[in-house]
Amino acid sequence: MTSPPFRTRIKFCGLTRPGDARLAGELGVDAVGVIFAARSKRCVMPENAGALRQALPPLVDLVALFMDNGAGEIHAAIARARPTLLQFHGDEDDAFCRRFGLPYLKGVGMGGAAPDGQTLRRRWPNAAGFVLDGHAPGQAGGSGQRLDATSIPADLDMPWLLAGGLTPDNVGEAIRVVRPWGVDVAGGIESAPGIKDGVLMRRFVEAVQTADATAIG
Repeated sequence: MTSPPFRTRIKFCGLTRPGDARLAGELGVDAVGVIFAARSKRCVMPENAGALRQALPPLVDLVALFMDNGAGEIHAAIARARPTLLQFHGDEDDAFCRRFGLPYLKGVGMGGAAPDGQTLRRRWPNAAGFVLDGHAPGQAGGSGQRLDATSIPADLDMPWLLAGGLTPDNVGEAIRVVRPWGVDVAGGIESAPGIKDGVLMRRFVEAVQTADATAIG
């Protein structure tokens, strides 16, 4: 596993409203995820993604998330959302993930029999990083299932984000225990699927910053 980062990166996922995207940027979040997977409760149509992109300030990444979408759907979403990163949560192989000319993250369900780091690197050698989620393989992300710390590969020597069941109340402890490169949250900062809660968003960022400050040294 890579050495603990000086600062834990923060990704808010499943945004559907421009106002939430704007607030995420103001709070200092590193990236926001916009979901184009039809199975998700937070799915956004490509024609609505442009407003989310316009709401983001400079230096905040927009991550377009897919799960077994067709290539045509992905091209359409990229044209509207203009993402800087892609994220795939389905059965996509490395060749498919990299065919769109953008760096990508691979989401992996770690519930049940979890793969080791070497297996992940071998299957997706061109991934920029991984999102390790608590759900079982083949299930959609955003389920809120916590990831067992013992499932995290000790030999994963590249950036990875911790996802699954994170909230403002537990993210600090999670960071102190597993020291991820980044954290990824959706339901833990919502009042309803796709509807972010400004107070929870702020508390989440503050909890991450506090955990980083207390972990230094």
